[in-house]
Amino acid sequence: MENLSVKHSLEGGYCNSLTQYSRFLTREVNIGDIALGGHNPIRIQSMTTTDTMDTIGTVEQTIRMVESGCEYVRITAPSIKEAENLANIKKELRYRGYNVPLIADIHFTPNAAEMAARIVEKVRVNPGNYADKKKFENIDYTQDAYNAELDRIYKKFIPLVKICKEYGTAMRIGTNHGSLSDRIMSHYGDTPRGMVESAMEFIRMCEDQQYYNLVISMKASNTQVMVQAYRLLVETMAKEGMNYPLHLGVTEAGDGEDGRIKSAVGIGTLLEDGLGDTIRVSLTEDPEFEAPVAKALADRYAKRSLESITKLPNPQRPTYSPYEYNRRVTQPVQHIGDHHHPLVMIDVAQQNLKDPYFLNTIGYNYSAGLDKYNLADQACDLAYLGDNLPSFSFPGNLKQIYNYNTWLGLKDKQNAHPLFSVQEFEKAEIKDEHLNFVQVDAEQLNSSLIQQLNSTVVLILETRAEHGMAAQRSFFVALQDQNIQIPVIIKRSYTAVDADNLMLYAATDLGALLTDGFGDGVWIDAPGHNLALINSTSFGILQATRTRISKTEYISCPSCGRTLFDLQETTQLIRSRTDHLKGIKIGIMGCIVNGPGEMADADYGYVGTGPDKITLYRGKEVVKKNVTTAYALDELIGIIKDDGNWVEKL
Repeated sequence: MENLSVKHSLEGGYCNSLTQYSRFLTREVNIGDIALGGHNPIRIQSMTTTDTMDTIGTVEQTIRMVESGCEYVRITAPSIKEAENLANIKKELRYRGYNVPLIADIHFTPNAAEMAARIVEKVRVNPGNYADKKKFENIDYTQDAYNAELDRIYKKFIPLVKICKEYGTAMRIGTNHGSLSDRIMSHYGDTPRGMVESAMEFIRMCEDQQYYNLVISMKASNTQVMVQAYRLLVETMAKEGMNYPLHLGVTEAGDGEDGRIKSAVGIGTLLEDGLGDTIRVSLTEDPEFEAPVAKALADRYAKRSLESITKLPNPQRPTYSPYEYNRRVTQPVQHIGDHHHPLVMIDVAQQNLKDPYFLNTIGYNYSAGLDKYNLADQACDLAYLGDNLPSFSFPGNLKQIYNYNTWLGLKDKQNAHPLFSVQEFEKAEIKDEHLNFVQVDAEQLNSSLIQQLNSTVVLILETRAEHGMAAQRSFFVALQDQNIQIPVIIKRSYTAVDADNLMLYAATDLGALLTDGFGDGVWIDAPGHNLALINSTSFGILQATRTRISKTEYISCPSCGRTLFDLQETTQLIRSRTDHLKGIKIGIMGCIVNGPGEMADADYGYVGTGPDKITLYRGKEVVKKNVTTAYALDELIGIIKDDGNWVEKL
């Protein structure tokens, strides 16, 4: 087996280093004339949304995707006729001068995969439904019965492997959280481990045939599950001497700001640890809008230096597991830390502090007639004013944070608290009796500081390191190592960054830590950007990491040639009538392939099952079948009302 060296002693079990940026070195796989993995750049790809039988429409959309930055283009082939038509699509693209490698997306249909593998440069198969079953049945397998099922799958899968070997076709083994087979579910449960074992079974079958032209993915709509599954996959592969390249993606991320933030949390967390060789950002938008987002995420690492973080403890501690979510244990300071949800802190020092209406942008809607504030679901918790004083009364729910010397001079310190530097805190004789914030750099944890900390302190953790996430993570590990249970608000600063990249970078940097259970609040410092963007991004990151739910969540597939209705239009329609249902998760799927399984842990589902036909779900249970599209949304709302989960819009 030819292979690039695999590091069997991966730090933390899943990456080269937890304390400096270092890409995990993977096997190089040739996909057409664009190689993936190894020392190649992180590649960008997306998927068409046209009907695969529409040759010209698919070709023209593919060209738009290539011109937007796609290096590979995936096309659905749900049956053999679509697989056969890939030849016409490829011929037309080559005629027009586009040599982009094509990938056939296969579900359920081995004969379509075998046809496509003779035509395109790569095929994607899903172990959960290629030759396995998904009927939501819990079966108690004996070991003999389990092995018999594996043997059956082997016989159905190996013909494809042999064709790929003969034609030089690459293959992605793409596990999805929501479409694990009944066999895997019965044995491992709906878990990251189950996802990994589902893929490993197929990888081992390929290696049994001496076929190594593989790319692997572990996709989920739940970012915690997705990150944990990829980490477990790398650890498992390394133990078996494998280092196949990784395709990163968050399934059904959604659209707009939500989709971008959710994608960045999942994909960016893994990129920070040097994992990932190709990216697909799944948005419920036209596919040419996906590649620029993926490229923005990848470009951040193109020149990332191998910068070490100094004075670090041993990062392998029993208090921190990258394979499961456990929030760091803290002692609460008022409503910060412990079981309280993470807070949002925003710098308002440069706003017009004579005008209470500016608070509307951070969730406090001022009514002059009543002289009262109405709180939105996304109302920030802490406002940093620096050395500036407002000329009106702040809402009682919004704590005011001032620089220490300014706070000292306040006549009324009610609901106002000081922010210290480390040096100020060490020297200060007067401190707040209840709540003190101490701003500390990620490399400033020292015994002198520890001795000064008390039960009123919340740390504001910032960093100037290029690989800032790792620096801050190391600080958290050091706190755990010394059993310091002080709450920490994570602060990241961004200058000369546009609005789109601000969302992506902040979601990566903060989301990576929150996903691992670190952080009791977030502070995005972004001078020049409007408060509404900073506020919505902060809450969006908490929502995407599932650490604080403040709005309705939509698990929406990115559309493809299988989609049975206008997904973008339908998603917006459903949003318009349900976006006030805080904490409810609604899955909106274009076809049965992305149906009950891919909705994962959605509370309700809206799935296309035929032309003008929708099936409605409660969790994974079918409630109503084949509802006419015109009535489907009303029927869905009726189900939510029947469950007692409906509230009227204000």
